Amino acid sequence: MNLIIDAGNTFVKLAVFENGAIVHDIRVELADLVKKAKVIYHEYPQIEWTMVSSVVSLEKTDLKALTVFSKVHVLGHGTKTPFENKYATPETLGVDRIALAAGAFYFKPHCNVLVIDAGTCITYDLITENGEYLGGTISPGLQMRYNALHQQTSKLPLLNPKDPKGLIGNTTESSIHSGVVNGICTELDGVIDQYRMEFKDLTVILTGGDNQFLSKRLKNTIFAFSNFLLKGLNNLLDYNKR
Repeated sequence: MNLIIDAGNTFVKLAVFENGAIVHDIRVELADLVKKAKVIYHEYPQIEWTMVSSVVSLEKTDLKALTVFSKVHVLGHGTKTPFENKYATPETLGVDRIALAAGAFYFKPHCNVLVIDAGTCITYDLITENGEYLGGTISPGLQMRYNALHQQTSKLPLLNPKDPKGLIGNTTESSIHSGVVNGICTELDGVIDQYRMEFKDLTVILTGGDNQFLSKRLKNTIFAFSNFLLKGLNNLLDYNKR
């Protein structure tokens, strides 16, 4: 069994994998990471390895506490990958994008795969049929676009994402919803179309916190997965055990 820990700025996702499948997962606040991890280790004493992926700097004492219960691999730029990383500045590549690329590599081997993570930012990452990671695109995420309209103007309100009733908004709020949601979906479809013009038989995966909100609004055929990043991390951990 493996324990996968994906630590964000505020929340942490923990998932227990057995034979490649998630058997338990939970989301907790960053401050509760070690306490919740200890509970999981006691519930699943078969856990032998832990993979930690973090966009924040975890305390050394926290990482040391995890080593009491299992072997720990912290995802970094020295982690071995099953694909060839052709990113021009690999030292600046986010660990989340490394994990997504690994997930894409294993999801459909020897195929062109574009994985889109619709989270705080929207990232597009491409694995080619030759097993090469080329890079991709980064753009503002759904909530970030709402926040920007509010924070960078004097009168526009801060709204939560909402399905627009149509293309034309007839109030300030409906205009914002139309602009943000229709705009982001047009971007997604447009970027996918561009990739499909360049890479034949392209498989597209949509994941991240906003994937369910956005997937049903896209014209392109995609695969929508909520836990694709966690699976990519588990793939990387298994690969690095060798």
